[in-house]
Amino acid sequence: MKRRLITLYRIIHTGIVNFIRNISLAVAAIAVMVVTLTIVLFSVITNATFTNTIGQITSKIDVSVFLKESVTDAQAESFASEVRQQPDVAKVIYLNKQQALQTYINENQGNQDLITAVNETGNPIPATIEVFPKNLNNINEIESYLTQPQYSAMQISGSPSYNGDKKVAIDNITHATDVLRKIGIITIAVFAVICALIIFNTIQMAIFNRRDEITIMRLLGASTGYIRGPFIVESIIYGILSGVLSVLIINSAFLAANGALQASSLGLLDISYANQYFDTYFWRLLALQVAIGIIIGAVSSIIATRRYLKFKTQ
Repeated sequence: MKRRLITLYRIIHTGIVNFIRNISLAVAAIAVMVVTLTIVLFSVITNATFTNTIGQITSKIDVSVFLKESVTDAQAESFASEVRQQPDVAKVIYLNKQQALQTYINENQGNQDLITAVNETGNPIPATIEVFPKNLNNINEIESYLTQPQYSAMQISGSPSYNGDKKVAIDNITHATDVLRKIGIITIAVFAVICALIIFNTIQMAIFNRRDEITIMRLLGASTGYIRGPFIVESIIYGILSGVLSVLIINSAFLAANGALQASSLGLLDISYANQYFDTYFWRLLALQVAIGIIIGAVSSIIATRRYLKFKTQ
């Protein structure tokens, strides 16, 4: 056990020394890896932000059912109870005439003339049942259920209504999210391949520069793992540094947006929420970046050493 620990220490120490020696060769590999990991992190934060935006808008969309004057509170409550049992319904709120009037007044606080007109005409706002769908794609199913003859007879217009503008907004955001996600995946894949190739070539050059040293180690009976280990450690250092740098870049971008730019949103991207998400999951995101960097570096190094040192795999 002690011998293994000593061997591991020597491999790590040699890898660190080799990294310092070959820092000029490592700059290109680290730079490309930083770009790759920054894109990965930005994609994760953007996806979470768009998902939150869609969720916020979705929670504000409801199908409204306006009831006739003849419908009693008991009938309305029974109607609402039956709607609540539907699998596509997330929440149902019943507002009697007084509650519906107060809600209308609260929503139009900025239009005093409209509020005055409503109060002067008594209470023209009908009792309302607000139905919130679990998924916007199921709104048509909910409307079909609400327009059944036994329910349609209780409604003023005979058919429910909902704010279509919000649904259009969600459709646009969803489409933009899907497009950006696909672009992000393709971009990440391209840069990951470029990054792996650069690390591959960097390790190849390092092997070439130390070919005499490697030959002597083989003649002295050094094991495959002992010779390969420092190269893998060197690549892992690339990944760790790149992961940390990518997080620092994103953090600097948020500081610039919140400070110098004083921006709370950028198009569809809610910068305030993105910043909050980044702060909340900072350590997880940092661990993710470092882990991805280590995987890319280690895999590239293993392939390079196996290819160019011609180690036996058995």
